[in-house]
Amino acid sequence: MAGRTAIKGRLLDFTANPAEVGDNACYRYIADGAVVIEDGRIASIGPAADLPAGIPVDDYGQALILPGLIDTHIHYPQTRIIASYGAQLLEWLDKYTFIEEQKFADPDHAASVASFFFDELLRNGTTTAAVYCTVHPESVEAFFAESERLNTLMIAGKVMMDVNAPTALTDDAESGFSESAALIEKWHGRGRQHYAVTPRFAVTSTEAQLEAAGALLRDYPGVYMQTHLAENHAEIAAVKEQFPWSDSYTGVYDRFGLLGPHSIFGHGIHLSDGEIARLSETNSTVAFCPTSNLFIGSGLFDMARLRESQVKVGLATDVGGGTSFSMLRTAAEAYKVLQLNSQNLPALQAFHLMTRGNAEALGLVDRVGTLEPGSDADITVLDSCATPAMAHRMETVEGDLAEELFVLMTLGDDRATKATYVAGERLYSAD
Repeated sequence: MAGRTAIKGRLLDFTANPAEVGDNACYRYIADGAVVIEDGRIASIGPAADLPAGIPVDDYGQALILPGLIDTHIHYPQTRIIASYGAQLLEWLDKYTFIEEQKFADPDHAASVASFFFDELLRNGTTTAAVYCTVHPESVEAFFAESERLNTLMIAGKVMMDVNAPTALTDDAESGFSESAALIEKWHGRGRQHYAVTPRFAVTSTEAQLEAAGALLRDYPGVYMQTHLAENHAEIAAVKEQFPWSDSYTGVYDRFGLLGPHSIFGHGIHLSDGEIARLSETNSTVAFCPTSNLFIGSGLFDMARLRESQVKVGLATDVGGGTSFSMLRTAAEAYKVLQLNSQNLPALQAFHLMTRGNAEALGLVDRVGTLEPGSDADITVLDSCATPAMAHRMETVEGDLAEELFVLMTLGDDRATKATYVAGERLYSAD
């Protein structure tokens, strides 16, 4: 992006985790502030009164200017099976997911869905996500091509499945390795694109394929790994039957070298103490997917138990088991899940999690998740009075930032997104 531009409004980002340093020391807030953008990065932030003359300004008045929201676990091929009725995990995969994903062998279909998917992310203020494609390399090509066109920072990969899935959705250990390697060499580190080795979950992989996934991580240091873990009791029983030599679900992945600081495990609801300890020791991330866990009936996430063991936790929509592309809706459901577990999610912690916290979990905090000068200028603009109900409720807030954020996350959705910027370019505007 040539030249300098600015975005004006109420600036908010996080400097630390409020659960660790307290509410008063965790964030940076400038009531009448401006972000100066140059060449796709944040050049400076400060009071709007200090803006140099002559810079073009997008003025959002009293709206909140935050870092772009981040989603740590989502399936782009599942956009058309969101809100599919009445099944728990394994039946849901057979009845809906595996049928829909077979369509992604068609490059035109994959490209069409990728375009819709990115439109939805941006409309909801999400600028970075860890994304599952399908087993087809065509689905990955379509995804990264659209991400490159938009210049979004994304993590994605080809699903690897060589057992317990329809023939049209299976590869084998050798082809899964070679196709993934070719995609890594083409896309990982190209512009803002990052690759994730993606065995769907242990149930759909043989030992040979899990070994191939581990070999990819060894051969290509710096790539991510994403899969599912301990989401559902029937799933856990299937893993135990399939891998009787392992003392745990996590132990299956551990044996093949799939745990580590770039590894993202979706769900992690039903974990033993030993599994949690091992996730902590390896600095792995668990993605909390509240709307999916409720919709598919998988269980209630125990955030306190993981955090007590210093396991990195991210927040995620998990579309299409999850029921909303909105990280605000996701945070609202996370609050309710934790309430049912006699825990809590204060608004400052929720917004930290959606921005800096998820960036830290993904090892990207030097690039995204803050308004720090030098960071990529991925920015979302949120309106706490976006709907009549929100505006009515906000009349009682009286300048309390934490209370405003709680209103925004509890009542907000895509309508609260006024604008979304990617590398300094406005790619979505509610106007």
